[in-house]
Amino acid sequence: MRFRTPRPEDGPAVTRLVADCPPLDVNSAYCNLLQCDHFAETCVVAEAADGLAGWISGYRPPSAPEDIFVWQVAVRADARGQGLGGRMLAELIRRPAVRGATRLITTVTESNQASLSMFAGFARRGGMTLSRTPKYERDRHFEGLHETEWQVSIGPLPTS
Repeated sequence: MRFRTPRPEDGPAVTRLVADCPPLDVNSAYCNLLQCDHFAETCVVAEAADGLAGWISGYRPPSAPEDIFVWQVAVRADARGQGLGGRMLAELIRRPAVRGATRLITTVTESNQASLSMFAGFARRGGMTLSRTPKYERDRHFEGLHETEWQVSIGPLPTS
């Protein structure tokens, strides 16, 4: 497995991978293209011999530059259960574009136990603390049409 920075040409493969990874929200092809281009330095692709096996999209929020926000983690079905998500997270926090971030944040629904377990394992292996608080609430933010998104915060991130 090879980890690398995405290129705009990866956009279609990212779109297919995310679509094959419910319950992830399927973003537009253009959104994925922009992530692979404008946000490439804070995204990771995992490339296997037969194509894209994993994807992380992330960015440094302008209002909170001490954070790295992980938008999506997608792992192809045949690559699951091998720790690929955690390895991609470790790759992400080593990136120069993430240098200076003190905390990794993301949002996850309560029903997405696979993601919650992956983030908990990542925090545990790194000797970091994980906390969760409601961020975007079902009724207040989603008009009852989507589960509450819990903000998961992990830190402090390693400084090296």
